[in-house]
Amino acid sequence: MLSRGAARGRALRGAARAGGQAPVRGLRASPRARSAMPSWVIDRYGRNDVLRFTRDMVFPTIQFPNEVIIKVHAASLNPIDLSMRSGYGATALNMKRDPLKLKSVDTEFPLTLGRDVSGVIMECGLSVSYFKPGDEVWAAIPPWKQGTLSEFVVASGNEVSFKPKCLSHTEAASLPYVGLTAWSAVHQVGGLNQSNCSGKRFDFILDNVGGYTEKWALDLLKKWSGATYVTLVTPFLINMDKLGVADGMLQTGVTVGSKTVKHLFKGVHYRWAFFMPSGPSLDEIAELVDSGKIQPVIDEVFSFSEVPKAFLKLEGGHARGKTVIDVISKK
Repeated sequence: MLSRGAARGRALRGAARAGGQAPVRGLRASPRARSAMPSWVIDRYGRNDVLRFTRDMVFPTIQFPNEVIIKVHAASLNPIDLSMRSGYGATALNMKRDPLKLKSVDTEFPLTLGRDVSGVIMECGLSVSYFKPGDEVWAAIPPWKQGTLSEFVVASGNEVSFKPKCLSHTEAASLPYVGLTAWSAVHQVGGLNQSNCSGKRFDFILDNVGGYTEKWALDLLKKWSGATYVTLVTPFLINMDKLGVADGMLQTGVTVGSKTVKHLFKGVHYRWAFFMPSGPSLDEIAELVDSGKIQPVIDEVFSFSEVPKAFLKLEGGHARGKTVIDVISKK
């Protein structure tokens, strides 16, 4: 949850964008009650043929007072969507979805993929005072929640941010997940920010490939100078899938600890980073977008009916930008 001061600050920024006063605290209901919606889902893990279109996906509901329902205008695909389609991270994500085993149905299916969303707030929980219905927002939904390849999606208010004013929904949907992953790696894990980078030289490598890259990339850093190597290739989810929860966590701890100590003795800070959902971080990214410092790069836009084609496009590789889904397209 956002602190009271942070929430108030975000509320005032939202009011300034809207040209009015901060929205009043309270529950705001959507115009009509619904029980189902169009969505792309999977009922098992596998290749592209597991994707299924349905008009009967359960409509999302607000379960906690800090949640909002977003009408999805655009979404985009990331490599994690391909991996999750095949079952990557299922063990850890299922534990996160139901840690106390309280659900009556012991399955994650039907599962909706898609992490990025740009759209419009339709309904707000009781404690959400910094958004109101009609606000244009963007977000990256955590992988343990139902995804964005649907007409509507539910998100925590602290995962959501006002969409950059200079971008369309299609453009905005290309940035949240990759932007937050890079922000986590560079800013939160790597420790780089405007005050310690401006006009200064620093040694920093961000590795999103892993494998052989790690063997030669580390040699490019100037040892014993505060050099930092941050990798996005974490063994955590793979280890839990292969070894189970307890053994997987133990093996991950051993790997992380040994690599950190090994490279520290060689004069390099070796760290792991991963995606972290954060509305406040998206606020900062939105400012960089509106100032022209970050620009979206889109390879191809698909209609909502073409989601399987979009997955094949991403799976084929060689993309020069993001693969975006125009969810409200009538095609």
